[in-house]
Amino acid sequence: MRQDTSRWTPVTTERLLLRRIMDTDHSAAVRIHTDPSTTRYNRKPPTMEKAEELLEFFLGHWNREGFGYWAVAEREQPETVIGFTGLHRAVVAGREVLNLYYRYDPSVWRRGYATEGAREAVRRGRELLPELPVLASVSDRNLASVKTARAAGLQRRSSLDRQIGRDVDIYFTLGWPDGPDGKRPR
Repeated sequence: MRQDTSRWTPVTTERLLLRRIMDTDHSAAVRIHTDPSTTRYNRKPPTMEKAEELLEFFLGHWNREGFGYWAVAEREQPETVIGFTGLHRAVVAGREVLNLYYRYDPSVWRRGYATEGAREAVRRGRELLPELPVLASVSDRNLASVKTARAAGLQRRSSLDRQIGRDVDIYFTLGWPDGPDGKRPR
């Protein structure tokens, strides 16, 4: 069911403006998603084509669902995109989830922006789509991303972890049903 977009954007936090991604965010999306620092833990090297595909995916999700990943700016400089964060529908282990995403320009790292944006995304997801668990998948080597997932209120769910070659994707969730088979115990 398509969500009411007005409940998802624009959103402000103490320091950030979170708004719907637009076509005009192309250069920011390419800049951030091809930066070797931000893609260090990706299995494949970043390319301009992949960054453009990501932007198209982000835009398509907004059009289909009425919510998705936000373009992030500092409130004092709303015209400059410094990152992307938010939620999109996905399926993990056969269950529909809200995938939590955060990627920021290295020039703003270590300011707590990823945590601030991720917390608002999780809060908004739990408020507007409480039936769906929130999930973040990160490389086990990406300690900053692990820290952000935990700071956003997600807990490690090692039963979902996946080994892909030498890499391990580890999972953090909020609202994931308990029990060994993924169902809530009775």
